[in-house]
Amino acid sequence: MAPPPSTIKRKAEEAPISPPPIKRSLQSTTTKSAVANFFTPTSQKPKDRTTWSERGPSDDVPATLLVGRYVPDAHVSGKKPKKRIAAFDLDSTLIVTSSGKKHAGDGRDWKWWHPHVPGILQELSKEKDYQVVILSNQGGLALNFDPSSKGPKGNAQKRVADFKQKCSAILASLDIPTTIYAATERDGYRKPNTEMWKEVCEDYDIPENEVDLKHSFFVGDAGGRVAGLGRSGGDGAASKAKDFSCSDRNFAHNVGIAYKTPEEYFLGESPRDFVRDFDVAKFPFDDGGTLSDGLFHVFERKNDKDVVLFCGPPGAGKSTFFWRYLKPLGYERVNQDTLKSRDKCLQAAKELLLKGSSVAVDNTNADPDTRALWVEVASKAKVPIRCVWFKTPLYICEHNDAVRAHNRSLNPEARPRLPKLAFTGFSSRYKAPQSKEGFQDIVEVDFRFMGTKEEHASPKHGIPWIPGVQNDTFGEPKFGLTMHDDDFSGFLGSVRYI
Repeated sequence: MAPPPSTIKRKAEEAPISPPPIKRSLQSTTTKSAVANFFTPTSQKPKDRTTWSERGPSDDVPATLLVGRYVPDAHVSGKKPKKRIAAFDLDSTLIVTSSGKKHAGDGRDWKWWHPHVPGILQELSKEKDYQVVILSNQGGLALNFDPSSKGPKGNAQKRVADFKQKCSAILASLDIPTTIYAATERDGYRKPNTEMWKEVCEDYDIPENEVDLKHSFFVGDAGGRVAGLGRSGGDGAASKAKDFSCSDRNFAHNVGIAYKTPEEYFLGESPRDFVRDFDVAKFPFDDGGTLSDGLFHVFERKNDKDVVLFCGPPGAGKSTFFWRYLKPLGYERVNQDTLKSRDKCLQAAKELLLKGSSVAVDNTNADPDTRALWVEVASKAKVPIRCVWFKTPLYICEHNDAVRAHNRSLNPEARPRLPKLAFTGFSSRYKAPQSKEGFQDIVEVDFRFMGTKEEHASPKHGIPWIPGVQNDTFGEPKFGLTMHDDDFSGFLGSVRYI
């Protein structure tokens, strides 16, 4: 007789694999406010009054300026434009991160730089007849996705979305008629360039020559301040780090308006010492500096046929020097930007020498190993080799590179602005040329100001001269300097710091 079912032993393979599941209640991540918002009719939801647009320097150039305009509910359009402009930087001027991190984690990671900030801006707009605007460099944003970029496109889009979310909240909290301008690339919109200022004037129907410059001002944290001691909350003195840039101070100077740091404007602190990395005023005026007798005789032809090797950083003025001084002497130019590789440059030079031409090698040629290749080319062709050594400081070269990239009249070859790596890479390889490398002679070219005494004394209208930014081969001589990234000063038309 079979045993009762309850006494039958289970085989091992029939044993349960795991304990019976425990029933768990799922906890919803949906908040009550989200549910309420879902069921709230659209007509009753708060309206985001910030309208966003993207702009470019021209119709054939992708947009690089992100613009968010806020108009309050009670705003009456058609009022007479305000001629006084109160402009502010955004980060570390109006707001900081609430997390304490350097960069915001998301669109909610912000708080006012100081509790006084919103009230002061509202007073400027409502009681003091100022047009308040926000002008910010936002190099971390990308409005145009680069197909060659290895990073996911979604990350770039999220950063823009977070920025819009943050700014919409900031503008809604202020609730005054205002606009935020965010420059996302290193172009004319980026401070201390003045294209954002021009957009402000156009958007608010204020002709630039009618802006009340005497009473307008700009507040930003990039003032070129040096490290030192500052006021603290206790009895002691707190250390103050130097500013990362002088772009905000330089922007205000370019526009022609007063400048203050956030500490000076919002807290009434005394100004701190500041420095600019480059200022033409530091270079003494040379009474003998004229276009006819300045550099014209610095290079003279010595041989019927030879090789002239340039040595100097990008932006030092090598190409301009060739077109102005060597091309008229019959030299043929060999340039790696054009030919794309060193091997092609070497081959082109050999062919030109075989044809009986003299050759100018318009490359950086930073180190002895690279220069030795050209010494060998000249040796095999049985011609002398000379060196032209461009001793322009690296920061001025970066300065010149920005001029060239931002001004078509100075950039006939349409060369784009170089990355920082182009200059640091040169610096890491650079060794000054020496005659023992095999050169017949070394011609040194230094930076110098060329212009009138009045131009030197009046920087708003002055025209300095650096070899890298003058080129009359393609028309009348053009002059000008611009800023390297944010920190270097110069002249470009009526703009000193670019």
